Amino acid sequence: MAAAGKLSTYRLPPLPTIREIIKLFRLRALKQLSQNFLLDLRLTDKIVRKAGNLTNAYVYEVGPGPGGITRSILNANVAELLVVEKDTRFIPGLQMLSDAAPGKLRIVHGDVLTFNIEKTFPESLKRQWEDDPPNIHIIGNLPFSVSTPLIIKWLENVSHRDGPFVYGRTQMTLTFQKEVAERLTASTGSTQRSRLSIMAQYLCHVQHVFTIPGQAFLPKPEVDVGVVHFTPLIQPTITQPFKLVEKVVQNVFQFRRKYCYRGLSMLFPEAQRLESTGKLLQLADVDPTLRPCHLSLLHFKRLCDVYRKMCDEDPHLFAYSFREELKQNKGRTQKEAARETHSL
Repeated sequence: MAAAGKLSTYRLPPLPTIREIIKLFRLRALKQLSQNFLLDLRLTDKIVRKAGNLTNAYVYEVGPGPGGITRSILNANVAELLVVEKDTRFIPGLQMLSDAAPGKLRIVHGDVLTFNIEKTFPESLKRQWEDDPPNIHIIGNLPFSVSTPLIIKWLENVSHRDGPFVYGRTQMTLTFQKEVAERLTASTGSTQRSRLSIMAQYLCHVQHVFTIPGQAFLPKPEVDVGVVHFTPLIQPTITQPFKLVEKVVQNVFQFRRKYCYRGLSMLFPEAQRLESTGKLLQLADVDPTLRPCHLSLLHFKRLCDVYRKMCDEDPHLFAYSFREELKQNKGRTQKEAARETHSL
């Protein structure tokens, strides 16, 4: 009963339903923007509950759309809710919510990929990284086309402790295609283990908290949707720079069906490839015949630590890209062929 009493402390006044808002403002989910509206308030309430206790919290909602999750957040007795929406069609419906919750809802017309949140919330909310997370939460039902680049951007922010994490270990509760949610949380040996698994798990505690069936959305996407909760770790598993970790992980998983030796070898120029790959694997104590999905976070930590030492010894190594080398070789071959043709 106490929980119900707490929730009823603040309730929005009667408002048109999300369906009515969609009709009123003639809103349509745009397929080219991979938009899908979540209309069931029981599900939006559940997403908000999975974010944790939001009483007096400051919340940053990304991609609010017609405002389904927005309503559930406002009903959770938050101190303040900031929404960032790129699509101007949704602003009038959100403004209606703002009018119904005076002083609670701030609307920003902007792009979550470029929006600067660092000075948005009060300085008093900041916590030391080693402390409990601050009373700030990020929540969002993102268009699928934005969700993966955005989580990579935010993971880099976690590693630098900037962006939304300038306040401390800010928690995130976000929706993804179910397959992406499964990749983010996949354990060592899982067929879903991927670049995303490593990049998320070396920096955060990641939980796939529940799955929403596709038919709950309008229009119905071809896939179900996973809700994923992230809490940044006090101490990341890998302490090397984000870009270095990303490079090692990307190289390993680009040949996901091959032995890990294959992808790791692409970290090195052709002239030294054999010798340097052998040295990397030996010093990192990694079996060259392991598949990428069987490499643990500890394997990646050792590989990144050894690769960092090799980069320190050879300042040109980190800048090396085998794709660039391929392009240059291809360009040289084409020039040589042109010269031979001309000489004929």
